[in-house]
Amino acid sequence: MIRLFDISLQLNGFPIKKAKTELDKIINVPQEDYSNFIEQRKREVVNFHLKNNSFYKKLANIDSYENWCDLPVLTKQDLQKPLIQRLSNGFNLKNVFINKTSGSSGNPMVFAKDKFSHALTWADYKRLFSWYGIDFNHSLQARFYGMPLTFLANKKLRLKDFLSHRYRFNIFDLSDKGLKKITLHFKKKKFNYINGYTSNIVLLAKYLQKNNIVLADICPSLKVCVVTSEMLFEEDKMLLQKQLGIPIVNEYGSSEIGIIAFENPDGEWLVNSETLFVEIVDQNNQPVPHGKEGRILITSLDNKAHPFIRYEVGDYGILDEKSTPKKPILKKLIGRTNDVAILPSGKKSPGMTFYSITKKLFGDEGNVKEFIIKQTKSDTFEIEYTSETELTNSEINNIEKEFSNHLEPNLKYIFVRKENLERTNSGKLKQFKSYL
Repeated sequence: MIRLFDISLQLNGFPIKKAKTELDKIINVPQEDYSNFIEQRKREVVNFHLKNNSFYKKLANIDSYENWCDLPVLTKQDLQKPLIQRLSNGFNLKNVFINKTSGSSGNPMVFAKDKFSHALTWADYKRLFSWYGIDFNHSLQARFYGMPLTFLANKKLRLKDFLSHRYRFNIFDLSDKGLKKITLHFKKKKFNYINGYTSNIVLLAKYLQKNNIVLADICPSLKVCVVTSEMLFEEDKMLLQKQLGIPIVNEYGSSEIGIIAFENPDGEWLVNSETLFVEIVDQNNQPVPHGKEGRILITSLDNKAHPFIRYEVGDYGILDEKSTPKKPILKKLIGRTNDVAILPSGKKSPGMTFYSITKKLFGDEGNVKEFIIKQTKSDTFEIEYTSETELTNSEINNIEKEFSNHLEPNLKYIFVRKENLERTNSGKLKQFKSYL
């Protein structure tokens, strides 16, 4: 069988065979040597960028690497300048992989990776998905991601999807009619796995539940569903497992970095220690002990074209106490650093607290399909939702009472029922947003 996926990477200048060989070498480094191995790679990538990247040299303001924690934290704001000014010597706009982030964090950004680094990312993707019997060359993917709606850009993406052995659904129409069309596709095509945004796949599962359908019954070739880009709550995971009838795998990643953590068949959320160095830090950018919450910083250990060193992805998380340098485990992903509600008392509360309380209450009824929460004033929250029927006064009173118990009293809530909720251009659902 033609290995179309690998061939398309090779033709685009991404040396996938070389990357696979390098990845195998990394994986075979013994546990007892891994800490020194990572330290050496950190030193190499920092010294490379200090020597070859004027943007990073100016930002770091040092001549050579000495102490890791003295290095600056790189933010998305630091990268809001023309890409050509951020590339290392020997790299230009024609010999690198260029992409852009979705902008769901509020700061869209164009970034670059050298071609070997990008190939290494794909080699790692292939390895992780192979744990569930998925081969990108032969397994057909049902893809729940955004897509451009203009004719030329759409056709270009459809060709790319064809070469990558995947079929992309229109996630901008998730009405019952749209979900029925999607479900019919699963009857016709032999999909092997599902990959995409959590909220879209959860909506499909709710539609299947309402119509008493288990997806694996109508599409027996399905093996696994990998959800990404949005929080996966335990109750949603249970719903997905029940209605899709296959294992649900939680992926955490970003377009500029690749996979940061991926759930293994034992249910552990393994942090990528092969191509990244991931740290959890406090307000002073110092590492916190395992088990403590902090901001997530990522270092790409192989990207020579563009520095991602101590890069703040914009999330809070906790590493498990049993983490080791070779096998770090993400215990919990808490949510975005910029999604914080500041209450009238001065108390700060992660936006995900609001979202998870509301989700639990809405889940009891099964009426509400989706919702987002917006903080419009320090004491006012707007809850937009889609539902079969409008919320009753008693349901609203119940929600307000729970908020009062968990947060503080005398907050105002405005409930707005909508036909559809506003999504980002890429199709993500931004679950909490503060306008303060």
